[in-house]
Amino acid sequence: MSNSGGRFAPYRNALTAISGRTGAPLPSLIVSFAILHELTAIVPIVGIFYTARSVGAGERVVNAIALSQDSSTDDQSWVNTKLRLWVDEGEQWAGRIGCRYGILGFEKGQFVDQSRTSQLGGSKLAGDVANAVLAYGAVKALLPIRIGLSLYLSPMFSRTVVEPIRLGGLRLLGRGPKFK
Repeated sequence: MSNSGGRFAPYRNALTAISGRTGAPLPSLIVSFAILHELTAIVPIVGIFYTARSVGAGERVVNAIALSQDSSTDDQSWVNTKLRLWVDEGEQWAGRIGCRYGILGFEKGQFVDQSRTSQLGGSKLAGDVANAVLAYGAVKALLPIRIGLSLYLSPMFSRTVVEPIRLGGLRLLGRGPKFK
């Protein structure tokens, strides 16, 4: 147990070096990354959902994935497996969100039968649920780009947004900043 501090030392040193190089405190960088990571998920989900809705792409894409899974039972490639997983997860996510907020054709507080939403093969997804599933899957596929973008923009976001808010909050409380 005495070696646990040494195990994280390389990470701590690397993060401290990044903090020094960017001129932003480490806690602020971490908060910036978390905010940007969420923004790079929410903005594309909304944009892709409304784009898919306007061009009618949700039903076509999601049902094409389901058909490719049904017709090629021999082809269990990584891509097909991942697409199927994202469709299943997206369908469950759309059901939870739809019931929580009363959107996507669901009534607020309505119970969603998870066994029904986990089997796409026999039933086709339609309308806003299919568009939501497409948006969910696309954002999942964009994860490496989202992480890279969040890492790249974190120092700038920290200096221009997070730090001014933190320092303003400290001034309101009558305290000075602990680090700069």
